[in-house]
Amino acid sequence: MAEKRVAKAFVLNEIGYDGLVEIAREVPSVGPTQILVEMRAASLNFRDLKILKGVYAVKPDLPIVPLSDGSAQVVDTGVEVSRFKAGDRVLPIYMEGWYSGPATKDRRGWKAKAADVDGTAIQYAVYEQEDILPIPASLSYEDAACLPCAGATAWQALVYVGQVKTGDTVLIMGSGGVSVLGLQIAKMSGARVIATSSDDAKLQRLVDMGASDGINYKKNPNWEEDVLRLTSGRGVDLVLDVVGAATIGQSMRATKDGGYVGIVGNLSGEFSSAAATERGIRVATIPVGSREMTEDLTGKCRRWVAGDSIRRSLRSRISL
Repeated sequence: MAEKRVAKAFVLNEIGYDGLVEIAREVPSVGPTQILVEMRAASLNFRDLKILKGVYAVKPDLPIVPLSDGSAQVVDTGVEVSRFKAGDRVLPIYMEGWYSGPATKDRRGWKAKAADVDGTAIQYAVYEQEDILPIPASLSYEDAACLPCAGATAWQALVYVGQVKTGDTVLIMGSGGVSVLGLQIAKMSGARVIATSSDDAKLQRLVDMGASDGINYKKNPNWEEDVLRLTSGRGVDLVLDVVGAATIGQSMRATKDGGYVGIVGNLSGEFSSAAATERGIRVATIPVGSREMTEDLTGKCRRWVAGDSIRRSLRSRISL
């Protein structure tokens, strides 16, 4: 009888840092339509910390492997697999089973990493071939590992729903993963970007990455007035709001009539929709993205010059 192979995995057995442990887990075998991968890189999202602390909107199905994003290399494939072969560099999508179309109430078969199914803090994992994408040659494993959660979220917010275009002005908040990737996506779409942060050094880095202006919201608590001044009173076309209830009022005041506000993350509290309705502002909550959206983003990475701008964005996720 062949000896079973084991490999390392991190597992969250209970909420809290003490509940996160390293274990030895049997290397899984593949079914006919599945692929076995060796994880090569993983990235940390704010969502992952919220799950660990027990403040995420969805209670994870414990025990579970944490982390939402990762990249891998194919080790083995099932007999019916046609899309990949051993040695391929691949990207597991964040929401398994969501392949195309908008988010709907009917989400049967959709499974979010690190909440419904195991995440990427594991040495070996098995996925259905439909839940995997190829990594563009222009991106390293580390670069690619930042795309499935934060990247797909920014892409859906600005491109799929927001329909950002050349000549638009986009407001991004802070220097987290979604905001930094949103900055690059907006710039690559031909838009002007205004950025906010509570740190002048981070604002300068965002300007270095392509933002036309930076606003310190700690020094300027009425930062929406600065946005209006920078847009000659018109307001921005799109807002990527990563906070929610605490900022939505200011976001709408900073937005032009008929503009758009994309809310990322878990909206807490309530806000009145009267102002949005009266001024024709679209407000949408953004639940990450589908495989198709992630594939569109990675396709853009392949076509943009060696992925240079997106690479700077991805690396800045760690250091900003």
